[in-house]
Formats: sequence, structure tokens, C-alpha cells
Amino acid sequence: MKRHTRLLLSVCSLLLLLSACSRRPEHPQVSDRLPAIYPDYIGVTIPAGVAPLNFNMADERADRVDVVVKGSKGGELHANGRFADFDIADWRALTEQNAGGRLTFTVCARSEGKWTQYKDFTVEVSAYPLDDYGLTYRRIPPGYEVGGNIGVYQRDIHSFDETPLLQESAVPGRCFNCHTPNRTDPRWLTMQIRGEGGGTMVQVDGVQRWLDTKTDSTKAACSYAYWHPSGNYCAYAVNTVHQSFFTGAKSNLEVYHRFSDVVVLDVRSNELLLTPQLQTADLEIFPAFSPDGKTIYYSTSKPCDVPAEYLKVKCSLAAISFDAATGRFGTEADTLLNGPATDRSYTLVRPSYDGRWLMYCVSSRGNFPVSQKDADLWLMDLRTRQTRPLGEVNSRQSESFHNWASDSHWFVFSSKREDGLYTRLYLACIDDNGRVSKPFLLPQRNPKKYYSSLFDAYNVPDFTKTKVCVDVRELQRQVTSGERVKVKIR
Repeated sequence: MKRHTRLLLSVCSLLLLLSACSRRPEHPQVSDRLPAIYPDYIGVTIPAGVAPLNFNMADERADRVDVVVKGSKGGELHANGRFADFDIADWRALTEQNAGGRLTFTVCARSEGKWTQYKDFTVEVSAYPLDDYGLTYRRIPPGYEVGGNIGVYQRDIHSFDETPLLQESAVPGRCFNCHTPNRTDPRWLTMQIRGEGGGTMVQVDGVQRWLDTKTDSTKAACSYAYWHPSGNYCAYAVNTVHQSFFTGAKSNLEVYHRFSDVVVLDVRSNELLLTPQLQTADLEIFPAFSPDGKTIYYSTSKPCDVPAEYLKVKCSLAAISFDAATGRFGTEADTLLNGPATDRSYTLVRPSYDGRWLMYCVSSRGNFPVSQKDADLWLMDLRTRQTRPLGEVNSRQSESFHNWASDSHWFVFSSKREDGLYTRLYLACIDDNGRVSKPFLLPQRNPKKYYSSLFDAYNVPDFTKTKVCVDVRELQRQVTSGERVKVKIR
């Protein structure tokens, strides 16, 4: 009996061995074509230690893939399965070993029982590190209304770990966004809740408080935030957001504002600082402090009868000085880019933290670029004031919601390039001369399954140096309690 059992086990082991062997490439047909993979990671540049670039074959008939990755500075990695699924620790070691070098991918795919070996492709591993912990972003179904469990999440970009910071299920019927850290430091954080019991959360050195920022001197509560590098001030736009929908048109949505001003909150005293230059009949929106804290960049447009005159909304890019010692503004604003004169709209300016670049959106109209199909990212060199479109990252669909990593060599942006409807997050590298790499889609463990089953759009992404530590239950209590500190006007 024991003998038959041993024989049976031996036969089973042999069958398993043969089965395993048959899943490896056998006499593959060699092709001179690059593999069609999803996501398209061919020729991208990545930071060492980023989450593995797992990918699927674009051809649905391919039921197995075999990938060998070799580093130009040494090291090798192998994956075999229904999709390319690399071990996180092994991938991290290989990329760190090859920082400043490249990885070469040899891909074989099996379709209808036959293996094909495709032309090798490479991925550059940048010498610029990306040491920030991860990203924060909002995920929202593009149904253009509260509902569907809107959530603000954080993602470890060195793994596939994603955790919610706040979800609508915890605070039903409320919309929240504008979650903004100070130069990627989440110890200084602000976020706005709209709807019943709304308010503005301000976290200073890890300590939270909730403010009521609507006053008799301002037209609305605070939104669209940006921190002063000192952490003592936070600039906001005050406005309301409206939407109009099209039928039988190439565009399906127009987002607009009937009014908008810019204010600055002194977080030490809970006082709003106002200036006539940022509270005009024009619409001032999307403020951003310069890295030295001496300038506020913002967009401004002439008032129009929106939505009827939505095509006339053209934003200029402007700047005004700010004295952090006194909390005073300059008396004159400087127009950097004139929207009406160039028949364009310039919005969402974001300066790099090293003071070298201004990145912003350019579209044909409007002050909400994510809803503009032709919105592209542009770059201004602050040394020369020269500007150019970022052709390396732009697509035929909307690019918007961009932010810088703490070292100013990496940036994240949202794009609708896949289907024109859902924004996805992409990362790219910029070198000291302004050359920008091909962007790569935020990695997921099984990317095709993940993105095809996710009915959420990403918006307002930003980097964080460290993990955001939030007591969700306490945050829920603070939101629903209605306890708010009323701000004052200085």
C-alpha cells in the first residue's frame, strides 16, 4: 500500500513539474515588434524604489506572459503568470541597484498555445530619487453630484497600499476636497467640507481645528488652498462652483464660477487678510505662494454672463507681492500671461519648490481645466520667463491637477487620455535643464483588472513626505459636531 502511495505521489509530482514547464516559453516565435502592454510602460523613466511596473498584455487572447528584466548595472528579475507580477522587495532592490541606469525587459506571451518573444524594451531608472512617502488624492464617480462614496485617499507609491483618509460613508451627504499639505508636509494640512455643517479643517503641526471661514466681508467659504512655506499662512479662493451640461455637443460639461476672490488666512490668529487687489469685480482664483513666500501667483478673468457667455472666460496669470512679516500685500499686480490678448486661459499655477519652474494649465477658455478637453500643461522657466507646452506629457484629452514632489524633480498630474471621461494619475521626471520624461501611469498590482473595474476619477493629487496620520473617528466627530471657530477679518 505504501508503495502504491509513493508511486502515486511520484506521478503527481511529475505531472505538476511537466505542467509548470509547459507554462514557460518553449521554442517561441521571435517577433521584431514591441509588445503591446497595458499600461504602456515602454520607454518611461521611473524613480528607484517605486512600486513595480506590473503590466498585462493588451491582447485579450494572451493567457500567459513570461518576463525577464535585466539591469544595466547588474541584477535580474523574472515573472511568469497571467500578467507580469513582480515581487515588491526584489523589484525595489533591482531598481535601486540600477539608479542612473536602465532596465531591459524581454517579454514572451502565450496565445492560443503558441509563444511569441517580442522585441526588448527599456525603462530608465532616474538618478533623481523620489523619497516622498506617497500621494493623496480624491476618488469620485464622475456623476457630477454628491453620492457614490466620494473619498480622499493616500497611496504608498513604493507599494500598492492605499488607505482612505475620509469617505462620504462616514459623513453622508457632504462633499469634501481641497486637501492640501504644506510643500508635501502633511503635518500642515487643510481640507474643506461643503454642504450642511460645512467647514474648513486646518491642521498646524499635527493639531486640527475646524473653522467657519464665511464672513460678512467675503462672498463664500474658503476653497482651493495653498500654504505659505512658513506654515503661518494659507491662501484660499472664495467662490461657488456651478455646472452646466451639454446635449448633442462635443463637450458634455462646463464648470464655472460666478464670482471668486483670493484671501489669506493667518493660521496663528484665525484671521483673514484681505486686499482690494484680490477682491475686485474680476474673478481671482487658484492662488499659490512662491517658494520664498514673497509672491502670490493666481489666475484672474473678467466677469461674464455665465453660463451663457462661457466661451468668453479667459484667465490671465498674475502675481502680487506678499510680506509675511506684516501680512501685507503689494499695491499692484503683475500680469505674467495675458489670457484675452492670447485668446487662451491660464489656470492652476504651481511653482516648483526649488523656485525654478512654474507649471500651469492652458486651455482655450474657462477657469476649471479638468472639464476642458484641450487643457494642456505648460512650463515657465522663472529664470528667463520663457514658456513652452509640455509636449512630452500632453495628450489629446485634458491634463490638469498637477503638483510637485518635494525635490522638484518629479511631478504628478491627472489625465483623461485613456477614454476622455476618467482622470487617471501619471508621474513624470524633469531634469535640471527642463527636459521631461515620458509619463507613467500610477502602478497597480493587476493594472488592467484594477482600472477597468474602477468607476472613480482621480483629482487633486499631491505628494506627501510622510504618511498622513488621521484619526478617522475623531475626524468624523469633528465634521458632524458642527463645532466651528469663526474667523475674523484683520
